[in-house]
Amino acid sequence: MNSAAQPLNAREVRIPAGDAWLYGDLATPPGFAGLVLFAHGSGSGRHSARNRRVAQQLQQAGIATLLFDLLTIEEERVDLHTRKHRFDIPLLTRRMQDACEWVWTRPELRSTRIGYFGASTGSAAAIIAAARLGERIAAVVSRGGRPDLAGPAVLAAVTAPTLLIVGGADHGVIELNLQALQHLKCPKDLVIVPGATHLFDERGALDAAAGAAVDWFQHHMTAVEQAL
Repeated sequence: MNSAAQPLNAREVRIPAGDAWLYGDLATPPGFAGLVLFAHGSGSGRHSARNRRVAQQLQQAGIATLLFDLLTIEEERVDLHTRKHRFDIPLLTRRMQDACEWVWTRPELRSTRIGYFGASTGSAAAIIAAARLGERIAAVVSRGGRPDLAGPAVLAAVTAPTLLIVGGADHGVIELNLQALQHLKCPKDLVIVPGATHLFDERGALDAAAGAAVDWFQHHMTAVEQAL
């Protein structure tokens, strides 16, 4: 489905996370086929230009998106000076699960198929959360991520079809993704975007990564829908 010419329902939401609140931007195209939650990388948030560009392509393909801050405002202030939280994978993982729990309490979203899109260290949090939530997660995509940080046992426990996207010039990260790919037992693939570095800043690199992500989510969310 292509929703590019149809109105998009976009609003700010608040997600409970323990005693804290996380702020996010929820965008739902008409008749959306699934919802993708974004796990941003270290030092980034829901206003990330890269993630928003990917989200826009998903929305145009008829897939809803939820970009949200994994850290509270106070945590971000502390992290800005200490980097205490951006590499706290257990904390980020809990926040991904909190966001899912919130989605499942919303009447208009509770039956929606959920996918995860993770970037950088956020990929590890997305993968760990996917392993814990099992078949409740329909698909996972990692862009320039560190899935290796999830660990071999967790990677082997993931059931959601998982796509790893890496830049062809992101040396070191390619090797780490190849190692992670070997541990995944679920339907999986790895896409290398030629000439792209870690941030996919090169001309056409981010669009290539976004296109691969859209194809992955469309295919696997539709597969889930047809099986129901």
